[in-house]
Amino acid sequence: MLWHPGRVADPTSAPSPVDRPAGTEDTPDPAGAEAAGGATDALDALVGDWLTVPDVAERLGTDVGKVRRMLQDGLLLAVRRGERRVLSVPARLFDGDAPVNHLQGTVSVLADSGLTGAEAVEWLFTPDDSIQGGSPIEALHSGHKTEVRRRAQALAF
Repeated sequence: MLWHPGRVADPTSAPSPVDRPAGTEDTPDPAGAEAAGGATDALDALVGDWLTVPDVAERLGTDVGKVRRMLQDGLLLAVRRGERRVLSVPARLFDGDAPVNHLQGTVSVLADSGLTGAEAVEWLFTPDDSIQGGSPIEALHSGHKTEVRRRAQALAF
């Protein structure tokens, strides 16, 4: 199953029914929980600061339900992390009190390129000296959406 903006990333497993729609709070699957350390640690090293869904709601001045809709609509990306598999959003996806400008379109291009949600987060945060700002997320912060999306489209080939 390919990931799409309405799916929440699970860094502990391959794209499958384990990728859950935003808003589902299922109990962790034993196989995924056992493998959680390595994939989550790698993402944590790249991303740094994370926000829970309630934290995002507070930052945006809205309710948790609206944040879950934003995740379903591909306005934001979230990954289930940690032992309790808490739904978490990279803090750098925000520019002040709003999502980074042009993030939604970029998330859509990444999904169309076949990346899972966790892979999309990893791609956005992976350092790349050949792009303005040093990584795709920093390039988006700098207003270089065309370059970021061109590179995201190239992933499909």
